[in-house]
Amino acid sequence: MIQKESKNAKRKVRHVRVRRKVFGTPERPRLSVYRSLSNMYAQIIDDSTGTTLASASTLDKDIKAKVNNAGNKEAAKLVGEAVAKKAAEKGIDKVVFDRGGYIYHGRIKELAEAAREAGLQF
Repeated sequence: MIQKESKNAKRKVRHVRVRRKVFGTPERPRLSVYRSLSNMYAQIIDDSTGTTLASASTLDKDIKAKVNNAGNKEAAKLVGEAVAKKAAEKGIDKVVFDRGGYIYHGRIKELAEAAREAGLQF
């Protein structure tokens, strides 16, 4: 019987390949994105110390109150705006975008464009 490799396993391989090149520094931390079926998560990470500087997700109370489906483009846009706003409060304006092995399309693209519109540069 043929065993098909899962899409998530393939995504993890792509993510490892991307992470070889993308590294967050204190001057330019990494904006990491994770997409599940029902939620979106974004965090800004300084890889030199291994700390999360800012984060946002569709599970945050303010975002959860605004959307009825947390797994769509509108919710991703709100997460992008929220993480950019939290980054600006901490004095972060430039980041490196880590798409997490996902194709730059749909929810990932919406999150990235919303973060750019809110002031993050990448």
